[in-house]
Amino acid sequence: MRVITRTAAALALAVPALIGLCGPAAADGDLGGLDASWGTGQFVANESGTGMGGTQSSVSPDGVSHTDFFVWSDDTGVAGAFSGGGASWSNG
Repeated sequence: MRVITRTAAALALAVPALIGLCGPAAADGDLGGLDASWGTGQFVANESGTGMGGTQSSVSPDGVSHTDFFVWSDDTGVAGAFSGGGASWSNG
């Protein structure tokens, strides 16, 4: 069962990356209506604190992007981080 779970997780992470590579490879051609995105998030609230995090990736005829973040708050304060990246191009 662990092998199946790991394989599914690897595929879930690999598919958006593979779709994202289609954009730069075909940037000088007609991509038609290609538009793909993937995102996930989680929220936790309990006696230890409150937090949330998320990840998002997308690819379209205009470019690719990826972001991820988290925020955590407890009795010692608030912490968080954000990172993102992307590229855009003109097909004209």
